[in-house]
Amino acid sequence: MSGASPRLVLADRVIRRSLGVDVLLVVGAVLLTALLAQASIPLPIVPITGQTLAVLLVGASLGAARGAIAMILYAALGAAGAPVFSGLSSGVHVLTGPSGGFIVSYVASAAFVGWLSEHEWDRRRLRALLTFLAGTVVTFAIGVPWLYASFTALGPAAWSGIADTPFQAALLSGLVPFIPGGIVKAGIAALLIPLCWRGADALAARRERRLAAA
Repeated sequence: MSGASPRLVLADRVIRRSLGVDVLLVVGAVLLTALLAQASIPLPIVPITGQTLAVLLVGASLGAARGAIAMILYAALGAAGAPVFSGLSSGVHVLTGPSGGFIVSYVASAAFVGWLSEHEWDRRRLRALLTFLAGTVVTFAIGVPWLYASFTALGPAAWSGIADTPFQAALLSGLVPFIPGGIVKAGIAALLIPLCWRGADALAARRERRLAAA
């Protein structure tokens, strides 16, 4: 464990916390998520996007509360018509549709990753990797059952061209294609966040030495 407070997250190590700073960080997190959402590979039901990488980075950087608030705001803006979802899409129909469970899951994923990060699970690469893999699992744990429920409600016309049952269709369209990308994105986050921590700690130490010498 490092010497920093166990409630400290990366953003607070870099910037002195205040209400105004919190608002700016949340808005920035929404913009980052919307931007990475446009990096997508279209698939028939659920596209592969950079959103989940943004969720991991936001949760780790801002912590549980601000990370969850950012994802709630992201979902609300998209539902209200702001073109923040993949392919610059928006609307309540996206949020309530078959892929909507993945967007809803971002709130829980960011909160969970943020909670682990508040307890210093994001400081070293191996634990950070486990943290981000766990956050990715949360996304699947909500998104795939939501997709299955949607297929079941919509009937065979929605899933018969994908698999023999709605359960198989949910796995094939909402889980299997995303496993490699989920691992890669967790790995990217596990490289970036500990690296940022080392840089932030170095800057803080330099600042403290300068103050001590003044």
